[in-house]
Amino acid sequence: MKAAVEQVKGTFEGRISERRACGLMKVAVSTFRYQPEGNDGKLRDELIELSRARPRFGYRRLHAMLGGKERVVNHKLVWRLYKEEGLALKRKRRKYLVRVARPLEKAQTRNEEWALDFVSDVLGSGRSIRLLNVADAYTRECVALEVDTSFASRRVTGVLDRAIAEHGAPRRIRSDNGPEFTSRHYLAWAVERGIELLHIQPGKPMQNGRLESLNGKLRDEFLNVSWFRNLFDARRQAKAWRKDYNEVRPHSSLGYRTPRDFAGEASALDLSSAERRKEPQTPAPSSAPPSRLNPGLTDTNVVS
Repeated sequence: MKAAVEQVKGTFEGRISERRACGLMKVAVSTFRYQPEGNDGKLRDELIELSRARPRFGYRRLHAMLGGKERVVNHKLVWRLYKEEGLALKRKRRKYLVRVARPLEKAQTRNEEWALDFVSDVLGSGRSIRLLNVADAYTRECVALEVDTSFASRRVTGVLDRAIAEHGAPRRIRSDNGPEFTSRHYLAWAVERGIELLHIQPGKPMQNGRLESLNGKLRDEFLNVSWFRNLFDARRQAKAWRKDYNEVRPHSSLGYRTPRDFAGEASALDLSSAERRKEPQTPAPSSAPPSRLNPGLTDTNVVS
């Protein structure tokens, strides 16, 4: 506003007073005539020295260290000096992963879609362990349940290779955006085998709801009621629970059948359908038999 008053005075120099120019710009004369004392040099030097000693501190923390019981320092003054001296550090903007929504689709056949995720627990010694859970979306079968202290991407693909050797390769795999499922090795592994990868949107676990349901059963029926002496004991019990889950435990979503029975019925239906498609189709008999003289001519074409 002071600059506006100066501009008016310069435009109408000698024809308008200072008070009149301030009145036109609606600026108090005392405000226009005010001259800052400029006694912030000492505070500026203290701020610069303190910021060099504490380069990761922001202006609020520096203000708290500059002030004290003996003197009161205005935080707005500290902020102004902080900006003028360029002491503010650039903040790295967080990068957010963008994924296209891929809602759950009803699986129609076995090995059409697999889903995988991790569940965490602890041993009796207090050491953390992770369980890699892989499930078939159609048969609800727990394809793999691996236990270890950590899982790199090569460890994950090794588990999937063993599951593929036992059950066949899936068309697509659904997972979250963990580093094990977004590494170059994992992506190259999927491209090499022609498997489509579906990554859910961050913060939306229900886009992988089938496996979340299995994870809930795994924790409620196994982890919460089990105690593991060591890693080998955890692997042994996980193997037994997976066998019971696939072959003994009835599932309401499968008409209270076990996943192994449902998978067997689905395989039998697929085999019978494939056999029906392979059966040769017998041509329909023709209403008018071909002529005995020339198979390519009918009786009406024969000239006597």
